[in-house]
Amino acid sequence: MKINRGKQQLPRKTVIYGGPGIGKSTIASQCPDAIFLPTEDGLGQIDCHSFDIAASYDDVMTNIGQLYTEEHTYKAVVIDSADWLERLIWESICQQQSVESIEQASGSYGKGYVLACNLFSAVLTGLDALRQTKGMHIIIIAHAKTESHKDPENPDYDRWVPKLHKHVSALLLEWADEMLFAHLKVLTTTEDGGFGRKTTKALDGGKRVLRTVARPTAVAKNRLNLPDEIDFNWAAYAQHFTPKTVAPSAKKES
Repeated sequence: MKINRGKQQLPRKTVIYGGPGIGKSTIASQCPDAIFLPTEDGLGQIDCHSFDIAASYDDVMTNIGQLYTEEHTYKAVVIDSADWLERLIWESICQQQSVESIEQASGSYGKGYVLACNLFSAVLTGLDALRQTKGMHIIIIAHAKTESHKDPENPDYDRWVPKLHKHVSALLLEWADEMLFAHLKVLTTTEDGGFGRKTTKALDGGKRVLRTVARPTAVAKNRLNLPDEIDFNWAAYAQHFTPKTVAPSAKKES
Protein backbone atom coordinates (compact mmCIF):
# COMPACT_ATOMS: atom_id res chain seq x y z
CA MET A 1 0.00 0.00 0.00
CA LYS A 2 1.10 3.57 -0.70
CA ILE A 3 0.70 5.58 2.47
CA ASN A 4 1.22 9.36 2.55
CA ARG A 5 2.26 10.79 5.88
CA GLY A 6 2.63 14.34 7.14
CA LYS A 7 1.73 17.65 5.56
CA GLN A 8 1.72 17.79 1.76
CA GLN A 9 3.32 21.00 0.41
CA LEU A 10 1.19 21.52 -2.69
CA PRO A 11 0.57 24.63 -4.80
CA ARG A 12 -2.46 26.58 -3.60
CA LYS A 13 -5.90 26.86 -5.17
CA THR A 14 -6.80 30.45 -4.31
CA VAL A 15 -9.87 32.56 -4.99
CA ILE A 16 -9.60 36.31 -4.39
CA TYR A 17 -12.83 38.30 -4.72
CA GLY A 18 -13.87 41.85 -3.93
CA GLY A 19 -15.21 45.10 -5.29
CA PRO A 20 -14.01 46.74 -8.53
CA GLY A 21 -10.68 48.54 -8.45
CA ILE A 22 -9.62 47.34 -5.02
CA GLY A 23 -6.49 45.59 -6.35
CA LYS A 24 -7.37 41.91 -6.84
CA SER A 25 -5.43 41.56 -10.09
CA THR A 26 -2.48 43.47 -8.63
CA ILE A 27 -2.17 41.01 -5.75
CA ALA A 28 -2.29 38.07 -8.18
CA SER A 29 0.44 39.68 -10.30
CA GLN A 30 2.70 39.67 -7.22
CA CYS A 31 2.80 35.87 -7.29
CA PRO A 32 6.18 34.93 -8.82
CA ASP A 33 6.24 33.60 -12.40
CA ALA A 34 2.50 34.00 -12.95
CA ILE A 35 0.70 34.14 -16.28
CA PHE A 36 -2.78 35.63 -16.64
CA LEU A 37 -5.58 34.03 -18.58
CA PRO A 38 -7.84 37.10 -18.94
CA THR A 39 -11.54 36.91 -19.74
CA GLU A 40 -12.00 40.69 -19.47
CA ASP A 41 -10.03 43.82 -20.29
CA GLY A 42 -8.44 44.95 -17.03
CA LEU A 43 -4.69 44.35 -17.12
CA GLY A 44 -3.58 47.45 -19.01
CA GLN A 45 -1.84 49.06 -16.02
CA ILE A 46 -0.37 45.86 -14.57
CA ASP A 47 3.10 44.59 -15.50
CA CYS A 48 2.45 40.89 -16.11
CA HIS A 49 2.55 38.07 -18.65
CA SER A 50 -0.81 37.15 -20.16
CA PHE A 51 -2.60 35.38 -22.98
CA ASP A 52 -4.85 37.41 -25.29
CA ILE A 53 -8.26 38.13 -23.79
CA ALA A 54 -10.36 34.99 -24.17
CA ALA A 55 -13.29 35.61 -26.49
CA SER A 56 -14.96 32.27 -25.85
CA TYR A 57 -15.09 29.28 -23.53
CA ASP A 58 -13.08 27.32 -26.11
CA ASP A 59 -10.32 29.95 -25.92
CA VAL A 60 -10.05 29.40 -22.17
CA MET A 61 -9.79 25.64 -22.53
CA THR A 62 -7.24 26.03 -25.35
CA ASN A 63 -5.03 28.25 -23.19
CA ILE A 64 -5.20 25.77 -20.31
CA GLY A 65 -4.30 22.97 -22.74
CA GLN A 66 -1.28 24.91 -23.99
CA LEU A 67 0.01 25.36 -20.45
CA TYR A 68 -0.45 21.64 -19.89
CA THR A 69 1.20 20.32 -23.07
CA GLU A 70 3.91 22.88 -23.81
CA GLU A 71 7.17 23.56 -21.99
CA HIS A 72 7.26 26.77 -19.95
CA THR A 73 8.61 28.23 -16.71
CA TYR A 74 5.39 29.65 -15.27
CA LYS A 75 4.61 28.69 -11.68
CA ALA A 76 1.10 30.13 -11.44
CA VAL A 77 -1.92 30.77 -13.66
CA VAL A 78 -4.48 33.49 -12.95
CA ILE A 79 -8.06 33.37 -14.24
CA ASP A 80 -9.22 36.99 -14.37
CA SER A 81 -12.11 36.90 -13.85
CA ALA A 82 -14.45 34.05 -12.89
CA ASP A 83 -17.65 36.03 -13.47
CA TRP A 84 -16.59 36.96 -17.02
CA LEU A 85 -15.63 33.32 -17.60
CA GLU A 86 -19.14 32.39 -16.51
CA ARG A 87 -20.53 34.79 -19.13
CA LEU A 88 -18.43 33.12 -21.82
CA ILE A 89 -19.83 29.76 -20.73
CA TRP A 90 -23.38 31.09 -20.96
CA GLU A 91 -22.69 32.50 -24.43
CA SER A 92 -21.28 29.14 -25.56
CA ILE A 93 -24.36 27.27 -24.35
CA CYS A 94 -26.74 29.77 -25.94
CA GLN A 95 -24.93 29.54 -29.29
CA GLN A 96 -24.93 25.74 -29.24
CA GLN A 97 -28.63 25.56 -28.40
CA SER A 98 -29.73 28.58 -30.47
CA VAL A 99 -31.42 30.31 -27.53
CA GLU A 100 -31.25 33.94 -26.46
CA SER A 101 -30.53 33.52 -22.75
CA ILE A 102 -29.20 30.93 -20.32
CA GLU A 103 -32.65 30.78 -18.69
CA GLN A 104 -34.01 29.28 -21.92
CA ALA A 105 -31.25 26.67 -22.30
CA SER A 106 -31.96 22.95 -21.95
CA GLY A 107 -35.70 23.50 -21.73
CA SER A 108 -35.49 26.18 -18.98
CA TYR A 109 -36.37 25.32 -15.34
CA GLY A 110 -32.81 26.27 -14.37
CA LYS A 111 -31.24 23.45 -16.38
CA GLY A 112 -29.05 25.89 -18.29
CA TYR A 113 -27.37 26.95 -15.05
CA VAL A 114 -26.69 23.32 -14.16
CA LEU A 115 -25.06 22.77 -17.55
CA ALA A 116 -23.02 25.96 -17.09
CA CYS A 117 -21.84 24.71 -13.69
CA ASN A 118 -20.69 21.47 -15.34
CA LEU A 119 -18.64 23.43 -17.90
CA PHE A 120 -17.15 25.60 -15.15
CA SER A 121 -16.24 22.38 -13.34
CA ALA A 122 -14.41 21.25 -16.49
CA VAL A 123 -12.28 24.41 -16.28
CA LEU A 124 -11.42 23.59 -12.67
CA THR A 125 -10.48 20.05 -13.69
CA GLY A 126 -8.06 21.47 -16.28
CA LEU A 127 -6.59 23.83 -13.68
CA ASP A 128 -6.21 20.95 -11.24
CA ALA A 129 -4.20 19.11 -13.89
CA LEU A 130 -1.83 22.11 -14.15
CA ARG A 131 -1.44 22.10 -10.38
CA GLN A 132 -0.73 18.39 -10.13
CA THR A 133 1.38 17.93 -13.26
CA LYS A 134 3.08 21.31 -13.68
CA GLY A 135 3.22 22.33 -10.03
CA MET A 136 1.39 25.59 -10.69
CA HIS A 137 -0.48 27.75 -8.19
CA ILE A 138 -4.05 28.38 -9.33
CA ILE A 139 -5.46 31.85 -8.67
CA ILE A 140 -9.01 32.81 -9.60
CA ILE A 141 -10.15 36.44 -9.43
CA ALA A 142 -13.83 37.31 -9.01
CA HIS A 143 -15.91 40.41 -8.44
CA ALA A 144 -18.23 40.66 -5.43
CA LYS A 145 -21.93 41.18 -4.94
CA THR A 146 -24.27 41.23 -1.95
CA GLU A 147 -26.96 38.64 -1.44
CA SER A 148 -29.49 37.90 1.26
CA HIS A 149 -28.46 34.98 3.47
CA LYS A 150 -31.10 32.90 5.23
CA ASP A 151 -29.86 32.01 8.70
CA PRO A 152 -31.92 29.22 10.37
CA GLU A 153 -31.08 30.56 13.85
CA ASN A 154 -31.07 34.33 13.27
CA PRO A 155 -32.82 36.96 11.14
CA ASP A 156 -31.81 37.06 7.48
CA TYR A 157 -28.95 39.40 6.59
CA ASP A 158 -26.95 40.56 3.56
CA ARG A 159 -23.38 39.39 2.95
CA TRP A 160 -20.65 39.65 0.31
CA VAL A 161 -20.23 36.68 -2.03
CA PRO A 162 -18.51 36.09 -5.41
CA LYS A 163 -20.49 37.56 -8.29
CA LEU A 164 -21.49 34.17 -9.70
CA HIS A 165 -24.57 31.98 -9.97
CA LYS A 166 -25.17 30.18 -6.68
CA HIS A 167 -24.26 26.77 -8.17
CA VAL A 168 -20.87 27.98 -9.41
CA SER A 169 -20.22 30.00 -6.26
CA ALA A 170 -20.79 26.92 -4.09
CA LEU A 171 -18.59 24.82 -6.39
CA LEU A 172 -15.77 27.37 -6.22
CA LEU A 173 -15.97 27.65 -2.43
CA GLU A 174 -15.69 23.88 -2.05
CA TRP A 175 -12.85 23.60 -4.61
CA ALA A 176 -10.62 26.36 -3.25
CA ASP A 177 -7.98 25.94 -0.59
CA GLU A 178 -8.44 29.60 0.27
CA MET A 179 -11.20 32.02 -0.62
CA LEU A 180 -10.03 35.49 0.35
CA PHE A 181 -12.28 38.54 0.49
CA ALA A 182 -10.52 41.75 -0.58
CA HIS A 183 -11.98 44.43 1.65
CA LEU A 184 -11.49 48.10 2.45
CA LYS A 185 -11.52 48.33 6.21
CA VAL A 186 -13.11 51.67 7.01
CA LEU A 187 -11.47 53.61 9.82
CA THR A 188 -13.77 55.73 11.99
CA THR A 189 -13.48 58.39 14.63
CA THR A 190 -15.89 59.49 17.35
CA GLU A 191 -16.53 63.19 17.76
CA ASP A 192 -18.52 65.30 20.17
CA GLY A 193 -21.82 66.16 18.51
CA GLY A 194 -22.86 68.60 21.21
CA PHE A 195 -25.47 68.27 23.93
CA GLY A 196 -23.70 65.15 25.23
CA ARG A 197 -24.11 63.27 21.95
CA LYS A 198 -21.35 61.38 20.14
CA THR A 199 -21.16 61.05 16.36
CA THR A 200 -19.14 58.54 14.37
CA LYS A 201 -17.48 59.63 11.13
CA ALA A 202 -15.56 57.64 8.54
CA LEU A 203 -12.01 58.74 7.84
CA ASP A 204 -10.73 59.15 4.29
CA GLY A 205 -8.76 56.25 2.84
CA GLY A 206 -9.09 53.19 5.02
CA LYS A 207 -6.96 50.07 5.06
CA ARG A 208 -7.18 47.27 2.50
CA VAL A 209 -7.09 43.77 3.97
CA LEU A 210 -7.76 40.19 2.94
CA ARG A 211 -10.33 38.42 5.07
CA THR A 212 -9.61 34.71 5.43
CA VAL A 213 -12.44 33.48 7.66
CA ALA A 214 -16.18 33.48 7.04
CA ARG A 215 -18.13 36.19 8.83
CA PRO A 216 -21.80 37.17 8.68
CA THR A 217 -20.76 39.98 6.31
CA ALA A 218 -18.70 37.93 3.81
CA VAL A 219 -17.95 34.41 2.61
CA ALA A 220 -14.33 33.31 3.10
CA LYS A 221 -12.28 30.23 4.05
CA ASN A 222 -8.74 28.97 4.44
CA ARG A 223 -6.93 25.68 5.07
CA LEU A 224 -3.78 27.22 6.51
CA ASN A 225 -5.03 28.37 9.91
CA LEU A 226 -4.52 31.97 8.81
CA PRO A 227 -5.30 35.00 10.97
CA ASP A 228 -8.79 36.39 10.41
CA GLU A 229 -7.25 39.21 8.35
CA ILE A 230 -3.91 39.51 6.57
CA ASP A 231 -2.15 42.40 4.85
CA PHE A 232 -3.21 43.25 1.32
CA ASN A 233 -0.30 41.68 -0.59
CA TRP A 234 0.76 38.27 -1.90
CA ALA A 235 3.77 38.00 0.42
CA ALA A 236 1.57 38.23 3.52
CA TYR A 237 -0.38 35.23 2.24
CA ALA A 238 2.55 33.25 0.80
CA GLN A 239 4.56 33.30 4.02
CA HIS A 240 2.08 30.83 5.47
CA PHE A 241 2.68 28.13 2.85
CA THR A 242 6.14 28.86 1.42
CA PRO A 243 8.92 26.96 3.21
CA LYS A 244 11.23 29.42 4.90
CA THR A 245 14.90 29.27 3.93
CA VAL A 246 17.09 28.57 6.94
CA ALA A 247 20.47 30.28 6.78
CA PRO A 248 23.42 27.94 7.43
CA SER A 249 24.94 28.38 10.87
CA ALA A 250 28.18 30.34 10.99
CA LYS A 251 31.34 28.28 11.35
CA LYS A 252 33.17 28.68 14.60
CA GLU A 253 36.63 30.15 14.30
CA SER A 254 39.37 27.89 15.56
